[in-house]
Amino acid sequence: MTSLGTRRVVAFSLRKARLDDAPVLDRLIGESVRGLSRGDYTDAKIEAALGTAFGLDSELIRDGTYFVAEVATDIVACGGWSRRKTLFGGDQQARRESGLLDPIRDSARIRAFFVRPDRARCGIGSALIKRCESEALACGFRSVELMATRPRHRLCRAFGYVGDERIEYSLPAGITIEFIPTRKNWCE
Repeated sequence: MTSLGTRRVVAFSLRKARLDDAPVLDRLIGESVRGLSRGDYTDAKIEAALGTAFGLDSELIRDGTYFVAEVATDIVACGGWSRRKTLFGGDQQARRESGLLDPIRDSARIRAFFVRPDRARCGIGSALIKRCESEALACGFRSVELMATRPRHRLCRAFGYVGDERIEYSLPAGITIEFIPTRKNWCE
């Protein structure tokens, strides 16, 4: 794929993530959050959220619903969707729910999107969202939802997600972080 971004054209490809990508993805997640969330969250909130609210969910990889974007062979972004109840968070997240969702009654989850800062605003995140939505729709889901960060909320709105109510989520050490639940319906 080639995408026109607001800054440059970049050629990239999407593929399913593999468990052996995990070390690279863990580094990418840290780079992404630290580099792209600083204007929206304090350093203390970012560091408290890494590994719990922001982190790799290997269940998505095992389910075959997590993708990486590569420029040549360099992984520069990741993101996925899920048919499981967990709405956000990495493997260390305490409140995980691995139960399956009912596509007729429940919304698929758009999950764990991270882009390396030097590849932001090149269309890679948009391509990942389109891929995830397409797969969820093909699996019979009628809607999708995600727990948006402040920076991701701007992208979600551009893709037709609705929801502006902010919630405070508790992190370790008594720190909280603001998220925005959003949803997109295909069928009413």
